[in-house]
Amino acid sequence: MRTNHELQASDSPNGSATSAGRPRSDEAHKAILDATLALLADVGFSALKVEGVASRAGVGKATIYRRWRSKLPLVVEAFSLLPALEEVDTGDLVTDLKKMLRNYFELFNSTPLGTVLPSLAGERRHNQALSKLLDPVLRERRRPLVRVLERAVERGELPRDLDIDLAADLIVGPIAVRLFFGGGKLGPRLIDSIVDLALSGLRGRS
Repeated sequence: MRTNHELQASDSPNGSATSAGRPRSDEAHKAILDATLALLADVGFSALKVEGVASRAGVGKATIYRRWRSKLPLVVEAFSLLPALEEVDTGDLVTDLKKMLRNYFELFNSTPLGTVLPSLAGERRHNQALSKLLDPVLRERRRPLVRVLERAVERGELPRDLDIDLAADLIVGPIAVRLFFGGGKLGPRLIDSIVDLALSGLRGRS
């Protein structure tokens, strides 16, 4: 039988775990992140407690605090595991955008992303500590869309002096409004209309 000292060592994040203990530590880490996502989807950020995560994951609070100093980095790491935009490069802007967004919203409608993202987006406005950790993650998740627009400018499909960040906002802005305030799921036809209208404006600018 393993002693308490051996059991604790197997869960240590500091490199002192034995080879037999590493899978146990990895499994605990995954269980904690899975439990965090589940609770974010169920109760939202504000009501999420580390105690609840520990109970749902089947670990002690100390196990969580050895890995994350508070619920903020825990929540942000869990969120970063959710699906993001996947870059598409077919050589045609319209095809790239529509395929990218269709793929994304299939995942949005079938994973916790659809409930977790609105919860965090609403919370970050009045939680500076969360915003500081979350904003770099959100910017990185936006990069595939930015790269698609940059390639379109290089190919001459969009104006050379285009404000790329604003163009990205014009594409995802209506989608965010529908998702966060409309309460419905996005379908392929709606995504096509949003892309067509946004690009009509971007291409028609002087």
